[in-house]
Amino acid sequence: MRPYRSLLFVPGHKRDWIDKALASAADAIIIDLEDSVPTADKALARNNALSALEAHDGRKGILIRPNALDTDHFGADIAMVTHSKLTGFLLPKLYSRDDVVRFDALVSAAEIAHQVQRGSVELIPSLETAASISQVDQILTGPRVGGVMAAAAKDADVSREVGFSWTTQGLETLYLRSKVVLAARAVGIRTIVLGLWQQVHNLDGMRTFAQDNSGLGYSGQVLIHPSHAPIANEEYGLDETTAEYYAGLVAAFEAGQANGHGAVMFRGDHIDLAHANHARQALEFADRLV
Repeated sequence: MRPYRSLLFVPGHKRDWIDKALASAADAIIIDLEDSVPTADKALARNNALSALEAHDGRKGILIRPNALDTDHFGADIAMVTHSKLTGFLLPKLYSRDDVVRFDALVSAAEIAHQVQRGSVELIPSLETAASISQVDQILTGPRVGGVMAAAAKDADVSREVGFSWTTQGLETLYLRSKVVLAARAVGIRTIVLGLWQQVHNLDGMRTFAQDNSGLGYSGQVLIHPSHAPIANEEYGLDETTAEYYAGLVAAFEAGQANGHGAVMFRGDHIDLAHANHARQALEFADRLV
């Protein structure tokens, strides 16, 4: 999966909201068929999601959050909205790797039915249960897994499951968030997103939250308001100054290598292959965002 800095949630039964989300600054949108959609509107949400996919021009990623496996709706969700323009399914309320395997089977059947290339629709586990966070290493080895979302929201499923009391500083979830980043990196997953900042009008708080989690290793953030997208794009991307620094670092190291040196000085810092590789990866990630 390509990296996304900002992924904007939108309730599936609000068709005009989906269009507004697609017109926002977010890199991708997540059409929700689950918690934000009343039971009476589940079919409408599926129809709206399919309609949006059919009309999509491909400039943004489109993910869909289906209903969980313990509901009556997940089968119809997967069967109806699996589409060639769908980036992936954000999987809710997982408990083990077996749940990823169950979703994979449903998506495979839907791809065959809709003549979508087999294996093209990715799965993004959303870790919002204590069991899923505890078993993250196994879950991320599941079929089709192209990214992961860690949940750390105030008074949401994860806080109820784990029992923490949310603070803006986030120390109560630092271990959980770090555990997810490490597990994802260990299996080569680079799309690692966090959800979410709920104080809609506190943009300074949103920026601090994004800065902290970008520094922890997250590549992007799930959002609930369009005004948060530009902030996420700035904080999870490379700013011009940092990009210029990394490009200069790589050039200096390569010039040193050409002259037989394994390490060189660059702007007062001692750099070697490890530093050059870090800079190359950061620049490659930024290039993939374009």
